[in-house]
Amino acid sequence: MKYIVLTSTLFVIGSLLGWIIELFFRRFVSQKKWMNPGFLTGPYLPIYGFGVLVLYGVSNLNFGITNQAVDIILHVLIIGVGMTVIEFIAGLIFIKVLKIKLWDYSNRKGNIMGIICPTFSVIWLAVGSLYYFLLNPILVNGIAWISDNLIYTYFVGGVVGAMIVDFAYSVHLATKLLDYKELASLRFEDFKKELKKRISPLHKND
Repeated sequence: MKYIVLTSTLFVIGSLLGWIIELFFRRFVSQKKWMNPGFLTGPYLPIYGFGVLVLYGVSNLNFGITNQAVDIILHVLIIGVGMTVIEFIAGLIFIKVLKIKLWDYSNRKGNIMGIICPTFSVIWLAVGSLYYFLLNPILVNGIAWISDNLIYTYFVGGVVGAMIVDFAYSVHLATKLLDYKELASLRFEDFKKELKKRISPLHKND
């Protein structure tokens, strides 16, 4: 039970915080406007949830290395690689299965299929390092406290449930791309807006 609470809590924390980070990143750095940064309708990004699970897992691994400097370097490198792999797998799934490209690094040097690139791999390495040195000790204690106060599992369970429903709805929306080929080149957020405009008149006539 505690293991389920642990993984669910980490996933929810990562998904919520990731959405907030991406929201401000797109507002002030990339898109220069407020916009929902995720595939889902609600304020969560599951890819960051999986990322936090990797960060937590790797950060608390014991490699049995006595040299502290080597141990730290190994942890950080594995974290950087792990985060890049998650980004690549997620991007590949959306492109190959749902025919959607949620982000595009095609204009960056050394990119692979526009999904990952050296620049963002370095960024993930830096973010992972900050987590390893600053956040992981706090999170370990926080998770232990939550595990001993199971009333908070209802909140976590509610958020996970909402995310599952949201995911099903968003996947259904994404499959509409098959019916509107001319919209396939749009970014997903613009596609959702355009699709809703086209569907709304049909619903009014029902």
